Amino acid sequence: MAQPPTRADAITETLHGRSISDPYRWLEDEHAPTSRRGCPRRTSTRAALAKLPGRDELAARFRELFYYDAVSAPAHCKGRYFYTRKHADKEKTIVYWKQGEDGAEQVLFDPNQWSDDGSKGLGGWWPNHDGKYVAYAIKLNNSDETTTHVRDVAAGTDLPDAIEGTKYSGASWTPDGVGFYYTWVPPVSDTVSIADRPGFAELRYHALGTDPANDPVLHERTGSPQTFLSGGVSYDGHWLVASISHGWNSTDVYLRDARVPGAPWRTVVAGVDATFATEVWRDQLYLTTNDGAPRARVFKVDPAQLERSAWREIIPESEATLEGVSVVGEHLVATYLRNAATQIEVRDLEGKFLRSIALPPLGSSGGIGGNPDEDTGYFAYTSFTEPQVIYKTSIATGEVTEWTRVTLPIDTSQLVTEQVFYPSKDGTKISMFLIHGKDTVRDGTNPTILYGYGGFNVNMTPAFASSRAVWIQRGGIYAIPNLRGGGEYGEDWHRAGMLLTKQNVFDDFIAAAEFLIADRWTSPRHLAISGGSNGGLLVGATATQRPELFRAVVCAVPLLDMLRYHLSGSGKTWIPEYGSAEDAEQFRVLHGYSPYRIAVDAGPRRYPAVLFDSADHDDRVDPLHARKLAAVLQANQMGEAPILLRIERNAGHGGADMVKSQVERVADTLAFLTAQLT
Repeated sequence: MAQPPTRADAITETLHGRSISDPYRWLEDEHAPTSRRGCPRRTSTRAALAKLPGRDELAARFRELFYYDAVSAPAHCKGRYFYTRKHADKEKTIVYWKQGEDGAEQVLFDPNQWSDDGSKGLGGWWPNHDGKYVAYAIKLNNSDETTTHVRDVAAGTDLPDAIEGTKYSGASWTPDGVGFYYTWVPPVSDTVSIADRPGFAELRYHALGTDPANDPVLHERTGSPQTFLSGGVSYDGHWLVASISHGWNSTDVYLRDARVPGAPWRTVVAGVDATFATEVWRDQLYLTTNDGAPRARVFKVDPAQLERSAWREIIPESEATLEGVSVVGEHLVATYLRNAATQIEVRDLEGKFLRSIALPPLGSSGGIGGNPDEDTGYFAYTSFTEPQVIYKTSIATGEVTEWTRVTLPIDTSQLVTEQVFYPSKDGTKISMFLIHGKDTVRDGTNPTILYGYGGFNVNMTPAFASSRAVWIQRGGIYAIPNLRGGGEYGEDWHRAGMLLTKQNVFDDFIAAAEFLIADRWTSPRHLAISGGSNGGLLVGATATQRPELFRAVVCAVPLLDMLRYHLSGSGKTWIPEYGSAEDAEQFRVLHGYSPYRIAVDAGPRRYPAVLFDSADHDDRVDPLHARKLAAVLQANQMGEAPILLRIERNAGHGGADMVKSQVERVADTLAFLTAQLT
């Protein structure tokens, strides 16, 4: 795997009095004349991975496991039921509908028929209340960009309505079904850059049969790319809510009477350094917030009395972290995390506790879904050792019955999950899930994947993955710590791993590796780290800070040049989480942990084997990050371990949405890790 040379330029600039060298800046421009030709190992990576021992065997096994039959919980809309069905002989999931629970199943959307190469995919889909129409989003190459269409369900055809610019948007229908609210962002132009687009988002209303270009703006743009505007109407159509998110740290909420044309926006909360999530039912607001309660609490607010002094706390903060509250069947459903595992409670509309949903330990659920005025709800459960099961429940009685489950040709009875705790560099106690075989012996030789994220209030909770089960059945261990920066232990936990304290996240991850080694689960020779997106930054930073601690690294769709990340993709929206090199104090911290910066400054050294896994249509995190760090590591690698760059075709930040593409990517990844760790 000899590395071809990649051109390095003598580019330097001065930031806050410090000279910064950026030899591979030219790789930021994918369309530059020499970029594709000189991109590090882009053309030879697939050939190298294809030759790895056992790679074809892994791909064959994943084809057995990734192609399977599964049905989602249904959405009920006045007698019509909508749901998805994954087929063992199809590349993409299909959306179906039927009239009544026992009606004939009919295809609503089949993305398998939309394009010969699979480049067209389904984003979200949103039925109106009576199920007559469904708004749905089409995306190209699994990118974040979408165009929203409307389908007449009974006719099976689309209305003329087509709305471009609905990136990150849903459709919030009015009860009469004649229109919906949505968030619109303008296309990239000479006046609107890709990084500035979030600041141009507008809340609009579309009436069916009208020209989307004339859709009225209900809430104007914020003008700040560090914010994002969203909104929706209450189930009864009375109240329109607009939310302005300032990163992942605070939310402003505004309320408007949707039944009164031209009614003014009224402030529910603004300028408070906390998040607020809003549910509206029977002319009451239910606000879930971490304001004054890092693990969150719930207030009930009368729209006639929005002043803070009139808010009533109905669910106080507890030792568990409140993930969210929804209204189902005239009740509140509260979903909690306790040590990163799910608990679900049903309460009345005044917050009084009624019952808990019995869930096995060390599992996850997204809570109960359903309509606010219907008794039936559905919830999913999964764990590291059990594929997803969906249950149907009566909110009034608490009766629970199994609705459907995923059945896979894999025996999970020999898989074990345990939760351990270890100290980080500063003494903070960190929890970690370990998934391994029943007969695993702690002798320091177990091939181990340490996976993490650590940011944006994202929770790492138990969930089944066939690829992980195969890894364990082949003698491996999988470890997932709950790093600071996530939300498993509340907002204080999140803030302890963002902005100026971001290094805590990397320290937590390094401490996890040291714990696994000290406890003889594995050793540096048999240890790999893996992560994607913000998790790609995590493993990039960890590998450049402590390269001797690991044998291999999988760095997926990563941010890596933290001095320039805000200039591309959706980077400016993440400034509240990471900070910006334009601020002197934040520059100091970013410069200290930026993987690209560390690698450039360190010069030649011995690195573990690294597989960069990016996507050609990733419009969230530009592939430039993977290209640049791959070039540096290839140039500076003093050891024999390979540095590979894999670019997924027709794929976005989440990869490609065809099963065959997922099979190839995971087979490449696990073959790479197997070759390095065993």
